[in-house]
Amino acid sequence: MNNFDETLVHYKNNLSSHILRENLKPFFNEDTIIVCIGTDKCIGDCLGPLVGTLLKKKKFPNLIYGTLNDPIHAVNIKEKIGYIKRIHPSNPVIAIDACLGEEDNVGNIQIRNSPIFPGKGVGKKLPSIGDVSVIGIIDTMNDYSGLSLHSIRLSLVMEMAEVIVNGLCLARDKKEST
Repeated sequence: MNNFDETLVHYKNNLSSHILRENLKPFFNEDTIIVCIGTDKCIGDCLGPLVGTLLKKKKFPNLIYGTLNDPIHAVNIKEKIGYIKRIHPSNPVIAIDACLGEEDNVGNIQIRNSPIFPGKGVGKKLPSIGDVSVIGIIDTMNDYSGLSLHSIRLSLVMEMAEVIVNGLCLARDKKEST
């Protein structure tokens, strides 16, 4: 396993996908599961399911939970995480979600050697998921209001999702070739 606690890279950094690859490849094997959190009903919260959908379209070989058609969100997360842990009790999990952060961190993708705590930034207590987490910082928490997550540009979320997908694909490919 990697000894890092946290890595931060801006999605517009030309090396962002490669930095994600280097930090994620130690966690990949054929049993690794990707769990993408969020909903397509809110642009600011669709990063996870967008990543899951893009990975499925690329025929990513690992199991993927959480897509635009079958999202894992606040309403069903307890049931879905319970199912995943029951069916795959010892599989490593890479969890992906959007979050709110400081203004100077918007656009950063953070990899943490710890689980995701979905909804924490908006005061929700939901179950954690993941051995490693990939977090896209999509807006500020300083200005949070109910409308904030609805005013985020889809282009930001889409570009961040593409970087994360490329990083995951590179990490998986790199692992298979080593």
